[in-house]
Amino acid sequence: MFCNQCQETAKNTGCTKKGVCGKPEDTANLQDLLIYLVEGISIYAKKFKEFGQVDESVGRFVCEALFSTITNVGWDNKRFEKWIKDALKVRDDLKAKFLQAYKEKYGKEFDGPLDDAATWYSDNPEDFYEKAKEAGWLRIKDEDARSLKQIITYGVKGIAAYADHAAILGYKDPDIYDFIFEAMAAVTEDLSGDELFNLVLKTGEYGVKTMALLDEANTSTYGHPEITEVYLGVRNNPGILISGHDLKDLEELLEQTKGTGIDVYTHGEMLPAHYYPAFKKYDHFVGNYGSSWWHQNKEFESFNGPIILTTNCLIPVRGNYLDRLFTTGVVNYPGAVHIEDRPKGGSKDFSKVIERAKSCPPPTSLEDKKIIGGFARNQVLALADKVVDAVKSGAIKRFIVMAGCDGRQKKREYFTEVAKNLPKDTVILTAGCAKYRYNKLDLGDIGGIPRILDAGQCNDCYSLAVIALKLKEVFGVQDINDLPISFDIGWYEQKAVTVLLALLYLGVKGIRLGPTLPGFLSPNVAKVLVEKFDLKPIGDVKQDIEAMMQGK
Repeated sequence: MFCNQCQETAKNTGCTKKGVCGKPEDTANLQDLLIYLVEGISIYAKKFKEFGQVDESVGRFVCEALFSTITNVGWDNKRFEKWIKDALKVRDDLKAKFLQAYKEKYGKEFDGPLDDAATWYSDNPEDFYEKAKEAGWLRIKDEDARSLKQIITYGVKGIAAYADHAAILGYKDPDIYDFIFEAMAAVTEDLSGDELFNLVLKTGEYGVKTMALLDEANTSTYGHPEITEVYLGVRNNPGILISGHDLKDLEELLEQTKGTGIDVYTHGEMLPAHYYPAFKKYDHFVGNYGSSWWHQNKEFESFNGPIILTTNCLIPVRGNYLDRLFTTGVVNYPGAVHIEDRPKGGSKDFSKVIERAKSCPPPTSLEDKKIIGGFARNQVLALADKVVDAVKSGAIKRFIVMAGCDGRQKKREYFTEVAKNLPKDTVILTAGCAKYRYNKLDLGDIGGIPRILDAGQCNDCYSLAVIALKLKEVFGVQDINDLPISFDIGWYEQKAVTVLLALLYLGVKGIRLGPTLPGFLSPNVAKVLVEKFDLKPIGDVKQDIEAMMQGK
């Protein structure tokens, strides 16, 4: 086992026996093998492009497979054994189509060299475990090439997750799938450092493109987010708690719980669902319960009712709620009931969750207050004149983008302290679960503009980028870095890597990243990122605030 894809990786180098996240060694290795086979699929997909468009189903499969390996998504080895068998079939079906097309065009058999990822085969699960031991990152001996290929792969994992969310709502782009094939095939190729670095930036470009597609999917389906007060208390009815990111799952759950006497609450990254107009018609959609992902053992226990995990982050169960835990989509956990995918043209069946809820007591209250959110691009741009006037008058001196992920490390208290100590003429722009470090603070407002503007889920960092680009246009500056905006980003998993690469692609410089720089950055690669983009680790709260206020 060698896994360094998340911020909490052991010694900021790599987990080698068991993941800090709790992932067992054999599960980590199976995930490596699945990624390895995705590389094989991508080799054939890239080659087949000469002859026509790869079937959409291959792109969908690759996205789901990659999504299943993101931190805190998949825990069940049996599910990964099935993924691996399916990957072998997808790869070999595509291989047969490629070989046939090649022969028809050139009148001879294809005899070019192929990476082992494109040729290895076994239908015996016992072989999977052996092969998985050699399929991980350490097979790439050159440290800098490995680092660049990891950045690309982790960024592509985030792209795959966002593309999967969009596809569930019917929004797909073959160009995004083609890029994923290109990037994953590149992991098997002997490319120069410059070629790999260019592909890193291209990953950022497609991160922007995929987040834009998901934004279109969400807003076209559920309306543009609106400024909304969200209740954090509870009612006296039995409840169902839904966590993750999948809005389609939430919609179907709300429809199936109408008139049952069961309330629905959001948790973690599902909080921004309350901002969408389409969900406001459900009077049993009560509010948000708890906070970010790493508190879930305590919060799932006290919720008392069933919990549905639609996407990451699911952590190992420490408590007595496993019999109330349901997974769906790519999420899996041994002992949890899995809600199967929706049939074509139909809905998922949440009847087991609903029946379980009827036998449970109401949630135990954690707090009784409201918070405000819904400041996605449409709402903030509607306030553009007010925001611009506040900047021009000096009422707002600076915007601080504090988006990304939350996590367990004590050093993350830095983000709370920054929020508390920022001058009162600053506004925080946020998205993702990083907001739970400060979204319940009473920081007041500036001329009616709240000092914390929550755009939504981590993918809604796209909204923050659109806002920044609009401000660039309004203020007539040539460079996004000339705006009164600083970036102080918390990261944890691979979707945050996608967001980071998207910002780099857009030309943002001087990003502070924490609580540590990624462990998968080799010294040479880290040096390049510092030199080209002034990427820097977070530091002392007071010193960082002073520097940001000076635009440094």
